[in-house]
Amino acid sequence: MKTFFRALVLGGVAVIMASCASYGGRGLEPGVSRLSDVIRAMGQPAMRWKDPDGAQQLAYPRGPMGYDTYMVYLGPGGTLKRIANVMNEETFARIQPGMSKDQVLRILGPVTGGRINYFKALNELAWEWRYCNGRHSAARFDVLFDARSGTVRSTMRRVEQCGKSPCWCSSSPSPVPPA
Repeated sequence: MKTFFRALVLGGVAVIMASCASYGGRGLEPGVSRLSDVIRAMGQPAMRWKDPDGAQQLAYPRGPMGYDTYMVYLGPGGTLKRIANVMNEETFARIQPGMSKDQVLRILGPVTGGRINYFKALNELAWEWRYCNGRHSAARFDVLFDARSGTVRSTMRRVEQCGKSPCWCSSSPSPVPPA
């Protein structure tokens, strides 16, 4: 009976691992894979943008409990250019005061693993994303908007706490480098 349960658990782990194989686009090749391949591997995007030249950007947030948001960049002909996990300090540094909500969404994707809060006394709207920081601690990145103008006022970061210690996490690296 013990062997049966062990086999059942190992089989379940194998199924979970296989289902996560394309979590961030593994198996997709820059310069070769097309939009249909991306959708087959990663599913329908949460958001999609089209540029005047025909290039596209697709957002794949892996929340609400996940720490990653993948942006898929396709060239004008629909061929994959690259996939990037945008939940990192380098990307957060791109968010600047005065940016619009649409500009922030295009950089970070939709809020799924965090919250959207309105603070009446400050007339401030806060959007929050979960991410795994460089120390493997679960963290939150907030973009604070002036609610009247809808533009960025500031940003902030904070570490999630599990009791008296930071919560541990693991973030996936971007699996598909640029072509």
